[in-house]
Amino acid sequence: MTHDDDRTADQARDQARDQAPDHAPDQAPDQAPEERRSTDASTAMVTALVRLRGALQEARLPLELPGADEQRDARAEMVDQLEDYVIPRLMTLDAPLLAVVGGSTGAGKSTLVNSLVGTRVTTPGVLRPTTRSPVLVHHPDDAKWFGQDRLLPELERVDRQTNDPAALQLVPSPVMAPGLAVLDAPDIDSVEEQNRVLAAQLLAAADLWLFVTSAARYADQVPWDFLRKAADRSAAVAIVLDRTPPEAVDTITTHLARMLASRGLKDSPLFVVEEGEVSELGLLPSSSVMEIRQWLRALADDEEARQSVVQQTLDGAIRTLARRTHSVADAATEQVDAVRRLREDANEAYDRAVTAVGEASADGTLLRGEVLARWQEFVGTGELLRSLETRVGWIRDRVVNAVKGKPQQAERVTVAVESGLETLILEHAEAAAERAEASWRSTAAGQILLRDAGEDLGRASRDFRRRAERAVRDWQSDVLDMVRTEGAEKRSTARFLAFGVNGLSVALMVVVFAHTAGVTGAEAGIAGGSAILGQKLLEAVFGDQAVRSLAERARRQLEASMRDLLDAERRRYTDLLDTMEVSPETPERMRAAARRVDDLRFASVRRAPEAAATPVQEPPRVSEHEGHAP
Repeated sequence: MTHDDDRTADQARDQARDQAPDHAPDQAPDQAPEERRSTDASTAMVTALVRLRGALQEARLPLELPGADEQRDARAEMVDQLEDYVIPRLMTLDAPLLAVVGGSTGAGKSTLVNSLVGTRVTTPGVLRPTTRSPVLVHHPDDAKWFGQDRLLPELERVDRQTNDPAALQLVPSPVMAPGLAVLDAPDIDSVEEQNRVLAAQLLAAADLWLFVTSAARYADQVPWDFLRKAADRSAAVAIVLDRTPPEAVDTITTHLARMLASRGLKDSPLFVVEEGEVSELGLLPSSSVMEIRQWLRALADDEEARQSVVQQTLDGAIRTLARRTHSVADAATEQVDAVRRLREDANEAYDRAVTAVGEASADGTLLRGEVLARWQEFVGTGELLRSLETRVGWIRDRVVNAVKGKPQQAERVTVAVESGLETLILEHAEAAAERAEASWRSTAAGQILLRDAGEDLGRASRDFRRRAERAVRDWQSDVLDMVRTEGAEKRSTARFLAFGVNGLSVALMVVVFAHTAGVTGAEAGIAGGSAILGQKLLEAVFGDQAVRSLAERARRQLEASMRDLLDAERRRYTDLLDTMEVSPETPERMRAAARRVDDLRFASVRRAPEAAATPVQEPPRVSEHEGHAP
């Protein structure tokens, strides 16, 4: 749980006390033990749900894996429901019951709301989409419950008609019974995506769904998708079959009742509004909506029934959120695994390159071609080597005679070494990039990452050659400094003067390049002989112990420099994965949060089994055999 979640949970507890003072522990010192336990349980559940929301927000699911789109939508929907309904409602259980009127395009939702209120409070029409912003009608005494910090907090509160989908129009009406509010939502199948999203969000924030469909469209798929979700979370739902021809009432209601029963909604009330004339104000005859109005008022007047509806929907939402969280957590685990595999593929490609460069720069591979030719020009071959091996006592004169007058040859060796190293590094950087790209292209997620990378990751970076050149030169400069420092007290000796700093530096490079003497075939003798010659020259000046130390230091620096170059190339891949912000801890954090919510929910059921949610019993409903509304 983050610090932000901690603060949110604290604020939620404080807000709960402020919004429901009659039930706050510090306002009711004489609370019964059972009431105190209930308050503590509610506070614990709010805290658990805040943590669940935080865990869900962390699960970004950025990689395009099978099913990721669906789970991203589910995660966003769950976060919205927690913020828009579950947490605010749990903190304000005494707030009025919110009945959201939703349904298909042209079902007559706005006309129904206006008819229930008895005046025009929301705008119906024949042009689609009509309702662009939601309209909430409530009793004037209930206005305090619908402020900006409560229900649907991201919607701006306005007291005027507007088409702004980011606004919630509040309409106080004394016709509405206290304890009940009705919200006219946009079409669930609107041609405008923003309307559809808002409609789904509003229905998810409802205590009661007043679902409006028509005789012509009651079997459409979209409404039933919403009703299925309602059934899955045991939400309280009432169905209004609008614009029904009188002669078709029996047939349609029988079929619709069977459909409701087969989809887990057999206890949902079903009201029928027959097709008829609409007044100049856009209102249905009062008799057409009398049953619905009476049922809603009875619900508002009966506090126990009202609380039963709220608790049923709230409990169902919490139960479903906890269950669905595990699916999102599974998707997050797949994301973690995919990132791990992609990272391993990139690392394996560049680890191979680091190893290959290290081996090729130490096994004598570089001591051939241009480097070997320039080295031989500098020191000669057989005669000097034999002198070093057999006439150690005469080494000073032989060395001086062998190299005197050839200082330019040392510079040529340096240039050849620079070119050879650069080519070696570039070849392996290109090979690593190709291998990493090929492995990523084998997966859909990797393909999309490569597509969106902003550069061609299958090749070395455009500036890699320049960086490699600089790194090689820096290493050669370091080798020069090593020799200069080591020979500080020997600069006046004939042996030191014979070769100079540059000559001894290239000798040290040659020794480093034949560190393992792995060249095979005819080149083995040449490379080995070159390395032995370089080592003999250095030992003649510095001694064998100093030469071993110098060679080891130079070797480590070369390896570090090459590794840094290739690691920078590797980071083009790994940094791309880091931007995904896929945390291995996120799936378990979600599961733990969901388990905590379930534990509290089960504990609440054990404490008060008689308070288990019950379906709405009071309103009239259609039996699948009766075929008409009561």
